[in-house]
Amino acid sequence: MTLSDDLNFAEHGGEFGQETPESPVIFGIAFTPKIIGILVGVIGLAGAGYIFLNLLMPALESYQQQQAKNSELQAQVDQKKASIKQIDQVKDELAQAKQQNVQVLGLFANEKTLDTLLLDINRLIDSGNTPTSLNTVKAKLKKFAPLSPKPEPIIDGSLGLLVNGKLQRSNISAEITGTYEQTQSIIRNIERLQPLLIIKDYQVTLAPVESRNPLDKTPMPVGPAAINTSFQLQVLMPLSPEEIAAAAAKAAPVAPAAPVAPVVPKK
Repeated sequence: MTLSDDLNFAEHGGEFGQETPESPVIFGIAFTPKIIGILVGVIGLAGAGYIFLNLLMPALESYQQQQAKNSELQAQVDQKKASIKQIDQVKDELAQAKQQNVQVLGLFANEKTLDTLLLDINRLIDSGNTPTSLNTVKAKLKKFAPLSPKPEPIIDGSLGLLVNGKLQRSNISAEITGTYEQTQSIIRNIERLQPLLIIKDYQVTLAPVESRNPLDKTPMPVGPAAINTSFQLQVLMPLSPEEIAAAAAKAAPVAPAAPVAPVVPKK
């Protein structure tokens, strides 16, 4: 092979390297690799958009609806829990109110304490009589008389409108005699008794001298002067539910009867 042949081969080789395969042509458009890549990308985006609109969007909306439903159900559960807590709180408050009601009712008197009230007051008076001297004034109960045969419901508002028809009272006229110190101690001890008592119409007068002169038998004061103390003792007792209903019916105003038209005789 000659040198000229080698040169010619080199020239032909350079032309062979510059040749490229022909691209397909559709509708006059040559689909080069670049255009094909762009078309593939557009088709991929369109497919992704179709999948997003037709598959992912409904699933996303369903998920959001489910989340909203879960939130609503959770709110209902929380509300019911709060209601249960409120019910428990109301039950506790009701139990405390019942306990307080029992404690308050324990402050009032009842039929048993009313029957033993005379004995209790006599015991309080006798406990203040200490044996010291023969001339010492002894306190004693001179009068204890109920003003009514049985307790009467309170409906006159004398103790407040809220008490009307819920309590009853027994009025007792009482009188004691003793020194000022003895009387003061007796009244304080009566107020400290367990049943709730009210002392009204408190009146004090000087008691007549009972000691007498052994020579002429004339009264003569010895030791501290005695006083007579009269008062009205009100014993308060709660009414039963049946008695409360009867007191409410009794306190209800009675409607006036409708006037009756006079009958005119026919002539």
